[in-house]
Amino acid sequence: MNTIFHVQFPGLGLEFTIDRVALSLGGFNIYWYGVVIALGLLLGMVWAFRCAPDYGIDGDRLVDVVMIGTVFGIVCARICYIAMAPFEYQSIWEMFDLRLGGLAIYGGIIGAFVFGGIAAKWRKIPLLPLFDVVGMGFLIGQGIGRWGNFFNQEAFGTNTALPWGMYSEGTASYLTGVQATLAAQGVTVDPSLPVHPTFLYESIWCLAGFVFLALTHKRRKFAGQIFLEYIIWYGLGRYWIEGLRTDSLLVGNTDLRFSQMVALFSVAFSITMLVYGLRKSRGKSLQVTLAVSDLKKQREAGDAFAPDTLPAAAPHKEFVSATNAMNERLNALAGGQAQEKGDAE
Repeated sequence: MNTIFHVQFPGLGLEFTIDRVALSLGGFNIYWYGVVIALGLLLGMVWAFRCAPDYGIDGDRLVDVVMIGTVFGIVCARICYIAMAPFEYQSIWEMFDLRLGGLAIYGGIIGAFVFGGIAAKWRKIPLLPLFDVVGMGFLIGQGIGRWGNFFNQEAFGTNTALPWGMYSEGTASYLTGVQATLAAQGVTVDPSLPVHPTFLYESIWCLAGFVFLALTHKRRKFAGQIFLEYIIWYGLGRYWIEGLRTDSLLVGNTDLRFSQMVALFSVAFSITMLVYGLRKSRGKSLQVTLAVSDLKKQREAGDAFAPDTLPAAAPHKEFVSATNAMNERLNALAGGQAQEKGDAE
């Protein structure tokens, strides 16, 4: 596979030469695809940790959940892609080599939330608030991570005459090789003409969704609302964008696009749950139970300690200061109880 691409946007008069390899260490290539996805994950995590106090989540315990969710999310994304890829891998190594691309985003989302949810139960983190925070982080990661597709020259669409249409050796080579497959689906594409940069569409859509949720998340009415809005926002965009792509994963031997089917079901279900949640919470103010940093001390304190709460709409600084003050109170109470126990002995 080529490592150098000459990418053109003829309608804009732009041309770039990109090298897929970011760094080579002892003959082992590190590709921009992986670097960009890692950057997206990192920035998504930064946002999640910043927001954690506002959702009653302890940052230290969140580390374990995020790590487990990230690892299994990547694994599930790869497994889903391998299971539905329209070609056969030549070796086991090829199946596990992520540097060349090949991650099914919905497989990753499902894997991250399932295994992250299991880890949350283990680490005593409230599940729905966790999903709210991670949903916003996902939009950052997806919005930035899609640029990995640009460096690999993949995840593009059909021909377009729009000014931002893209052309490269990568688009031409791929489309030349799948002419028969696309024709069987009733799709006609000219490999010599510019195509929709669908990776760019999805990047813009995800980052716009993040901005929207970041500006409105303080007005949420129930735990899980932001997560449902994330699913709806991403699903609507993905359904439209997937219809433009030429490399969609299909269900079996049918012409049904896997991502469109998942998006359609997810959006319908999430809209139903969102309407139900908003009706149930009408006239109520969401209260967030602040995060206790030491669960052992909380158990030992028993009825002498009760976690504080704040309205979800409270400013971030207030959540941080109130959480710190509450945990200092717990530490002082635990210290006093230890002193009383020592005096009694």
